[in-house]
Amino acid sequence: MIGLIGKKLGMTRTFEESGRSIPVTVIQAGPCVITQVKDEHSDGYSAIQMGFGAKKPKNTPMPMQGHFRKAGTDPLRTVIEFRLDEGHEYKMGDTVKVSVLAEAALVDVTGTTKGRGFSGTIKRHNQHRGPATHGSKNVRAMGSIGMHTFPGRVMPGKAMPGQYGNKQETKKNLTVVAVDEEKNLILVKGSVPGHKNGIVFIRPSR
Repeated sequence: MIGLIGKKLGMTRTFEESGRSIPVTVIQAGPCVITQVKDEHSDGYSAIQMGFGAKKPKNTPMPMQGHFRKAGTDPLRTVIEFRLDEGHEYKMGDTVKVSVLAEAALVDVTGTTKGRGFSGTIKRHNQHRGPATHGSKNVRAMGSIGMHTFPGRVMPGKAMPGQYGNKQETKKNLTVVAVDEEKNLILVKGSVPGHKNGIVFIRPSR
């Protein structure tokens, strides 16, 4: 099932005929260039590789410059594969636009969440703080993380301070509100992972 590489432009809202406000995320989906076509015979599986976003040749390794040159395109910043069944009509060098998602009612959007650095359990796991009076020294610190003599260790998966955000996340079954084929824009209901101008991957929901 083919998808698209896009860029999150930000959020806005649209209105239904009844006047109800709908929060939407605006995504620039494509145009993407097919840089390689893989098949069962040569690669062991069927897929297409596509690229998105301009990149300066001086910042592109020479092997990748030859890879893009073979596809007849300038260097691209983001490259990803989409699995497809044998017998598809896509060829190397073709341009895929947002029109491929025009008939999709629901899409899955994958992106990298905002990185928030090393965070405590209150911010990272939404835990409650401790008492701030009567001599308490455990206001924002964690409570007990272990147990008695047996098993005498911290169990895997315990909510603790650590890296918060900067992880790949997928929002599934987002409603497609509108598709602008002229500007290669797709509007989906609700939020998607990542910051403005962050790279996202969009594919029709199964």
